[in-house]
Formats: sequence, C-alpha cells, structure tokens
Amino acid sequence: MSFSDFKTISQVQQLYQIHYQEAVFIPVKKMELSSLFVEEIAFNINQLDVFSSEAARCELLILPVLREVYKQYAQQFSLWVQKSINYTPELSGTPDYMISKRSALGKTVLEFPLLMLVEAKKNDFEQGWAQCLAELWAAQQLNKNPQLTVYGIVSDGKYWEFGQLTGQMFIKNSQSFVIDDLAELLSALRYVFEQVNHA
Repeated sequence: MSFSDFKTISQVQQLYQIHYQEAVFIPVKKMELSSLFVEEIAFNINQLDVFSSEAARCELLILPVLREVYKQYAQQFSLWVQKSINYTPELSGTPDYMISKRSALGKTVLEFPLLMLVEAKKNDFEQGWAQCLAELWAAQQLNKNPQLTVYGIVSDGKYWEFGQLTGQMFIKNSQSFVIDDLAELLSALRYVFEQVNHA
C-alpha cells in the first residue's frame, strides 16, 4: 500500500490512531515579494493554461511558489521533487514535494523529512490530505522522533491548505490560502519554514 492508496483522512487516523483538530496556527500576514516573481506567476496564469493538468499546476504554480520561499532556506534544507521514501511496505511512496534537513553529505542524500506537499489530484483535497497525513506519519517515524512536529500542505495550485502533526495529534489550519493573494500565501509558507528551521 502506497501513500496514494489512502482515500480519506479517517482511514489514516484509524490505522495509526491519529487525533484530528482544526484551528488557526498560521498567522495571516503579508510578505514582501520580488517584482520578478510576481511577474513570472502572473505571466504563467495569464498566458498559460495552468489548470489544464496536474503537471501544469505542479510545474507552473506549485513548484515556483514553494521554490520562492525555499531559496531563503537553501543552506539549511533540501527540496525534493518526486523523491521516493520507504518506511514500511504500508508506508512508502513518492511525495510530490518534500523539504528535509540538508545532509552534511550533500544535496543527493535525503535526511530527516520535515515538510510534505501533496498536489490535490482532480482537486480532491480529502484524498490529498489522506495521502499527506500518511506521508507525515512516515516522516515522523523516519525521524525517529514521534514528538517532532512535521508539516503538510495540500494544494491544487489555486488553494493551499496547511496542517501539522505532533505525536498523534494532527491539526489542520482552518484557514486556507489562495494563489490570488501571493503575499499572504508566501507569508504562510515562510511561517512554516521558520517553524521547521527551529525544530
């Protein structure tokens, strides 16, 4: 069974005895953006059919947004695209995007996954969160520290939802963010990176 085989959050909860809550844990702020980045995203949205396929959403919206915040943390973290992880046969698969601690051995070695991002296939956020929660549980176990807070994001390119798993408590941020407000969205992403950086 791979991460993508999970269809509902409750399925993952029951299997691993994870509690679920909704709360606001990400402060809503505005981040100052580079004009070049704003122009690039606007160009993609205005000139390209960014919502025509999963690949288009990933390459033209999700990765550019994630990468823009990641650039400030590139010395501390590694950004992985479609990198397989395997904890057990039941907890294995290929997260769409993953942030990990940067290994002392270099950018080719995966170490301590801390943030998972799942693209919501067919805009199905329920299944996206099922997959993401399974990935977060696996990340906790790989870190050999179940009390370490790991973060998850599910996005269809337009809407971005955030969650965190600490121990057996999953909290989904009750406010989502949208690509239409880049300053807020990137501020939310930067907040998560800051939390991970101080873990």
